[in-house]
Amino acid sequence: MNITTPGGARPWHRFYDDGVSTSFVPEETTWTDMMSDRFDRFSGNVFLEYYGETYTYAEMQALVSQAAAALRAFGIQKGDRVALHLPNCPWHPIFFFAVLAVGGAVTHLSPLDADREIAHKLKDSGARLVITLTTPELADHYETLMAAGEVPTVIQCHDPISAAGRDCPVLDGALAVQDFLADHQNAAWTPVPVSPSDMALLQYTGGTTGVPKAAVLSHRNLSAAVLMYSEMSKAEPAVAPGQPALVYGPLFHIMGLVTAMMKRFWEGGPVHLRQRYDPAQALDEIETHRIATLSGVPTVWIGLLRVPGVENRDLSSLRYIASGGAPLPVETYNRIRALTGMKLRGGWGMTEIAPSGTQVPRNTPEDKLGTIGVPMPGVDMTIVDTEDASRTLAPGETGEIAIRGPNVMSGYWNKPEETAAAFHDDWFLTGDIGYMDEDGFFFLVDRKKDMILSGGFNVYPLMIENAVHQHPDVSEAIAIGVPDSYRGESAKVFVVLNANAKEFSLEDLRAFLSDKLGRHEIPRLLEFRASLPHTPVGKADRKALKAEEMAKGAISEVG
Repeated sequence: MNITTPGGARPWHRFYDDGVSTSFVPEETTWTDMMSDRFDRFSGNVFLEYYGETYTYAEMQALVSQAAAALRAFGIQKGDRVALHLPNCPWHPIFFFAVLAVGGAVTHLSPLDADREIAHKLKDSGARLVITLTTPELADHYETLMAAGEVPTVIQCHDPISAAGRDCPVLDGALAVQDFLADHQNAAWTPVPVSPSDMALLQYTGGTTGVPKAAVLSHRNLSAAVLMYSEMSKAEPAVAPGQPALVYGPLFHIMGLVTAMMKRFWEGGPVHLRQRYDPAQALDEIETHRIATLSGVPTVWIGLLRVPGVENRDLSSLRYIASGGAPLPVETYNRIRALTGMKLRGGWGMTEIAPSGTQVPRNTPEDKLGTIGVPMPGVDMTIVDTEDASRTLAPGETGEIAIRGPNVMSGYWNKPEETAAAFHDDWFLTGDIGYMDEDGFFFLVDRKKDMILSGGFNVYPLMIENAVHQHPDVSEAIAIGVPDSYRGESAKVFVVLNANAKEFSLEDLRAFLSDKLGRHEIPRLLEFRASLPHTPVGKADRKALKAEEMAKGAISEVG
């Protein structure tokens, strides 16, 4: 890989830990080969602990082998897509690893997706199977979708934590996972040979049109990202084999998938996997399991600080703590530092780069507060002019962040025009606006696309607007993100009513949108206006509304 930055300067290298290679090029390999290596090397180690149930690498290998054999018997072949519609639970790594072991590619569906989003992703990806749970929160989607003929074969798994003592039967027309796996006990580990360029993951992200699109991520992309993260952190005591990580971040999201599951699998585990974040429970988990690593969106840390008596809890086992996915209030950063003696770190990434972009190093100077960090080993980054991507900007100048490396996707699934627009030569144009300082630290100052980051989830204003516009009393709507000290940002919708229509409550609007948007996308704020601002060419002017909201009382933020 050519890793020469325009101008030749990589000032960030001097902030790498001792032993981290400044000329690192990740091995050209596949995730299947990496799995085989770790199953052998760490067979006796605990990989996963889930509410008291533990799985060693050897036990996980047996379960993955069984699932892979069942997938092959069903007819899943190299290149086929299998959708996983799962919360954090052991079924996720079992089937994620199994699909890749048979040469297939995973498509993630979010538990927060509305019916129409599920139907779109299944049709667009061409998934031949859906793996989900029997719990109503997920199963209820499929009663409707199966009746409409909008889904392929559905395999339902039982998870006692999700079920929480409820009777959760398998739907008529779906297949119970125990029946799917029944004839394949004691199956051998026989992964299908694949090449680094073969597709491993179709991971959906949003687009400027508001319609989800899938980034095509290969075995090379995923393996390179894992190796980059491990190289960057190899001097960190928290990543040694046996050092426990507490994981609440969703595995269906690229960050949780790569950094929480795949990276820790490669490093020797264990992962203490949990579904729903509870701050008091998290403190208990840290003390009981002597947790070394905890990462999360700002709400994780804000919630932790609100637990009575938190200052008296034993957090001495923590070695690495990080926040990301949304702006972090300065007050929260300072209080966590006082509580733990450590800086909240983190970094920046996105689906299209799997998501290895930047990381805040241990020796980050105090005057870099708010940085997203320095580029990971093996990638190159620069800032280019937003109107002319061939023009590289100098340190301190604001423009579009561009990145290249073996972790960068090949393109968007079945979207050649959007793929072409996303690249300039071999540089991926991220759509994020920022700058690099003289030391090579990057700072994010805006988002080229109007995406809202709410509680770590991406929310797209146009999707909200399209749904709100379905209300019979709405003439026009604009959605923006406004500061939220808990979630980072929340969606606010501004509405102009039709003539003679009466105002409705936020609760009424949220009820109307409940089957049209995911829970994370439904607005938390509503304001009626007589008119809404527009640009000179007649487009909705979100920037004007955002400026109005920020002028009402901006909050101090970091990260």
